[in-house]
Amino acid sequence: MGFENGLKTIVVATDLQGQAGAHADRSSSVGWESEAALEYARKLAVGYGARIVLAHGLDPMEYAAVDAVPGSVLSRMTEEARKVLDQLAGGLLREGIHSHSEVRQGTIVEMLVDVARHYKAGLILIGTKGMEGAGPVVVGAIAERLVRLAPCPVMAVAADWNAGACRPSPGGPVLLAIEQNEATAEAAATAASLAKTFGRPLLVLHVRSAAEKAAGLDPCNLMKAEGIHFEESIETRCLVKDGDPADAVAEAIQENHPCILVAGVKRSSGTPGPHGTAFALLSASRVPVLCVPPETGGTETDPEIALTAEAL
Repeated sequence: MGFENGLKTIVVATDLQGQAGAHADRSSSVGWESEAALEYARKLAVGYGARIVLAHGLDPMEYAAVDAVPGSVLSRMTEEARKVLDQLAGGLLREGIHSHSEVRQGTIVEMLVDVARHYKAGLILIGTKGMEGAGPVVVGAIAERLVRLAPCPVMAVAADWNAGACRPSPGGPVLLAIEQNEATAEAAATAASLAKTFGRPLLVLHVRSAAEKAAGLDPCNLMKAEGIHFEESIETRCLVKDGDPADAVAEAIQENHPCILVAGVKRSSGTPGPHGTAFALLSASRVPVLCVPPETGGTETDPEIALTAEAL
């Protein structure tokens, strides 16, 4: 189910400044990464008439031995986390956004995938630390694995997405990074839906290889020949760049200040190496990145395959 069919449920990963109960004096606020994600979730919920499910995971791996944590402590942590999430949900309801909260034990990836499947979500939205320190490497790896396993698109919003020279201009365009893979059609439809819903121009970026450049390939015409087209009501412009995909996308972001980057991502790949282009975008981009899987949705992808690197 893509955006073009109506986005009805958004799962937002929330960071309650560490485990609820561990720092009671801080449990009334949301982590700064979550704030950025929640702000974008609000925009999408209003635009699509969607509800928001606030999801928070209590990860037992953060403790030396989960068996050493008394059940009463885990229960109290869950209750305190739920109390904070219920407060957030109440705030969303006052804004006219229907919301629900979920607190579960387990790793963040497993928790979000389970919650998304339970609510038949059309989007999982997570916050990252943007360009701050080494955090993006860890968060980017988590986001990349989540993209491979989730039953729906995954959006990563950097905490500093609206800061500095990379700040999207008001009404910034939707940037679609095109690569020919099984997720291309779904990514194109999703980008078009966003552009239409929010009244933004659509920039379609094609990155040519050295061989394609030497052959004089025009990817814009090829896209039309393969049946990818957009409504006339959407202002659309085709961009062509040559070289490394990650570098080309970064350059396009610097030049056009989009409000969001949309990319189709394959479930698995035989490409060697720990990470692919998706990781580079998820871990470093200050522009919100929406990774769209093939239309077939969630699969029982083997975790080892899911961690295999692949290009966009």
